[in-house]
Amino acid sequence: MTEALLWGLIASGSLLVGQALAAPLGRSRRIVGLMMAFGAGTLISAVGYELIPEANLHLGWEVGAAFLVGALAYYVGARLVDRGGNSGTALFLGALLDGIPESFILGLGLALGGSISLAFLAAVLLSNIPEGLAGTADMRESGVGERRITLMWSSLTIVCGFASLAGYLVADTGSHTGEIASAFAGGAVLTMLADSMVPESYERAGRVAGLFTVLGFLVAGILSAAQ
Repeated sequence: MTEALLWGLIASGSLLVGQALAAPLGRSRRIVGLMMAFGAGTLISAVGYELIPEANLHLGWEVGAAFLVGALAYYVGARLVDRGGNSGTALFLGALLDGIPESFILGLGLALGGSISLAFLAAVLLSNIPEGLAGTADMRESGVGERRITLMWSSLTIVCGFASLAGYLVADTGSHTGEIASAFAGGAVLTMLADSMVPESYERAGRVAGLFTVLGFLVAGILSAAQ
């Protein structure tokens, strides 16, 4: 149980690493854009290889429904953020909607397999850093105070830690909770990528962002294949 909690905290804690990097790197739009592009690539890989693998498709409509619900959850949340928020807040929302089910899956995998999927953990870590960096930089530009930003990322990290613990605790129920949570996360992640992360990485870094997206996908794919 303690290990599940710690892995959840470690995975989501990389958002705080992104916040720390925002000071030396956040002033360069190009660097932020390239990091976002790389993180987007790792997340695309995570959706295809880890969150909605072919092995989970046997559940049929349940996976499809969870995928759509995840997409709608991010869409509705982002619409609400657009009314009084900023792109940094949108990235925070994306980190929340995909971070909780991702952490849940980490705990679930630990309980069922006795170990953490290194490929999935790496994808989460590598994508959270640019999310934290870009989200922090955008919130700072919008006038959000540093203390509030730290509180937001820290609160999300704690919530994700307990989500990992929850995944560990429900692992013996015999249900398909993990697959459903994975599909929900996949829908939220894919919508977030198309809505904010990929467009912003291109806006900040230009066409080379596409190459970094491919690089991120390749790195995460190699880790997944080597697992």
